[in-house]
Amino acid sequence: MNYQTWESEMEAQFRGDPVWQFWGYRKALFLFEIVWRDTEKMSTDPRGKALVSQIIRSTGSISANIEEGYGRGLHGKEYIHFLRIALGSARETKGWYWRARRIFSEEIIAHRLQLTDEVIKMLIAEINRQKRRKQMDK
Repeated sequence: MNYQTWESEMEAQFRGDPVWQFWGYRKALFLFEIVWRDTEKMSTDPRGKALVSQIIRSTGSISANIEEGYGRGLHGKEYIHFLRIALGSARETKGWYWRARRIFSEEIIAHRLQLTDEVIKMLIAEINRQKRRKQMDK
């Protein structure tokens, strides 16, 4: 599955939501879709089964915290707070993929780490943008 196909198949209710405009949110949802599919393979290995609930929880937390922060007001310290939580969850997801590196090929792990890094960079950029905006408002 590639991002473009996934995005084109996303329900209109999501695409029409204002939080959809944040590219990092879309990438976080796509990452969750990838993780969901990857957990099928993780579940076939007894050691991988231990990782499944952790990686599902951490990856789901990324988009969930963006949603919650956005819902509390696009600008302000609460939004930044939830973006930071999402950032922590993204870093945790990256760590879980590293721990699962023996289950997947090097190619798959490299792709998942790169996708997770994209989400991390977008969250950092948004946090910094929000901080600058907050300082300009003072």
